[in-house]
Amino acid sequence: MRELQKYWAARTARQRFAVIGGFVATFLLVLAFIALAGRVQMALLYSGLDDSQAGPVVAHLEQTGTAYELRGSSIWVDAAQRDRIRMDLASQDLPQQSGKGYEILDEMSGFSTTSQMFDAAYWRAKEGELARTILSIPSVRSARVHLTAPQSRGYRDTQPGSASVTIVTDGTPLSPAQANAMRFLISSAVPKLAPDAVSVIDSLRGVIQAPDEQSVSDRETRIKENVERILAPHVGAGNAIVEVSIDLVTEAEQVTERSFDPTQRAMISQETEELSDESSTANGGAVTAASNLPEQRQQDGDKQQSQRAETRQRANYEVGSVTRQIDRRPGSVRRQSVAVLVNGVMRSTADGTDELVARDDAELGAIRELVSAAVGYDEARGDEITVKSMPFVSVPEAGTEIARRDGLLDRLALDSLLRITMVGLFALLALWLTMRGLRRGKAGGSESAALDDSRPPPVSDQATMAPPMMMPDIPMLTMSAPEFDFDNPGGAGDDPVARLKQLMKERQDETVRLLSGWIGDDERSIT
Repeated sequence: MRELQKYWAARTARQRFAVIGGFVATFLLVLAFIALAGRVQMALLYSGLDDSQAGPVVAHLEQTGTAYELRGSSIWVDAAQRDRIRMDLASQDLPQQSGKGYEILDEMSGFSTTSQMFDAAYWRAKEGELARTILSIPSVRSARVHLTAPQSRGYRDTQPGSASVTIVTDGTPLSPAQANAMRFLISSAVPKLAPDAVSVIDSLRGVIQAPDEQSVSDRETRIKENVERILAPHVGAGNAIVEVSIDLVTEAEQVTERSFDPTQRAMISQETEELSDESSTANGGAVTAASNLPEQRQQDGDKQQSQRAETRQRANYEVGSVTRQIDRRPGSVRRQSVAVLVNGVMRSTADGTDELVARDDAELGAIRELVSAAVGYDEARGDEITVKSMPFVSVPEAGTEIARRDGLLDRLALDSLLRITMVGLFALLALWLTMRGLRRGKAGGSESAALDDSRPPPVSDQATMAPPMMMPDIPMLTMSAPEFDFDNPGGAGDDPVARLKQLMKERQDETVRLLSGWIGDDERSIT
């Protein structure tokens, strides 16, 4: 302990600080090495579970004594046991993705179940089975199906059924094709249920309309995606900005048109009328009863006769005509406009530098033809397509939020074994720096001790047997804070004798007193 105190007292303030800092750094690095070496490597078990689904999983892990960590909506367990834990949870039907299916019917008893109870359980089981089928879609996290079965009561007309399904995705929007597939899936499972009677609701986008009943925004989004997809292989992803504007017909209109062709006619009816008229008059004697008899011969007198015949004919013809009725329903495209902005290309200038310039007209013309074919361009309808090439300006992100800076180990993205190896290397490096500082101090102390270790020559046995006497105070050289360089004092080279001579020349007074003390001690010891 005394030697340690003497060594500590002989150190300068800088050397003490280096020793303390090296010891603290080594101690902390060793602690970090031990913590990382004994830390269990965690792996993701499940993520994105609802509270109702994550609760039974956590309860099962606590019952089995399995170590776990909760990080937001994720559950992390030991990486070496993750697969076994998943198998164990699957055997317990965890996590529960949806409600029960046909298992509900297995739990029912035939003695206490009425027909109404069985019907309700049957539709519940069918809803659960349909939800399980919908969950097979990779982007769907949860699904809920509601069914209304067709009903017929007595002589009343059968009421059509309906259904609805609510979808929660992992952030990926549900496409209209997937929604249409769900409609046919549910309508096929329920008798007399039309696909149009099934409503599909996305938690992010709301009601997903059928492909023939899409809104303006859905149509614009679909056309925009088609144009960007066809331009990406040529100009690159992110180098084309597409905007689509569609003007739809919002009012219903019915147009009836009738045209006549006078050159085309057909006889539909014909009437013929013939008239004949005869009359005769005679002036004679008096009119008696006998003169009115037909057998009575006409008496001689003045006679007058007249006869007239007339024929009439009427024909009815139908002129050829064409009647056309046009029904214009809301939703048809009245006019659409497409604007495409394409980034420029890098080209070398005369001075040898690269510059972003606009694309030439030939290339823009080819792009316009592709866009026209992709959007269904109709010039008679008044459609418009605009394609321009302008260099994009990269604007740096500005804001008040400080960018997150990960630690060194996080940025390196190394596994646990390599992290432990790096921490160990840092610990060894800190320990080596500390020991190097200690060796420097020890080397200086040993050299000074070698200079101070000047003992008197050995004496005879008689002198040795002499009684001890008190040593006088001999002035010694102070070596705690040397004022000269032991390595090369005065430039005398590496010869220790030369260095000692140089030291004696520089400090003659101290050397004389030291030698006087040694000589006086020898004389006293001899006598």
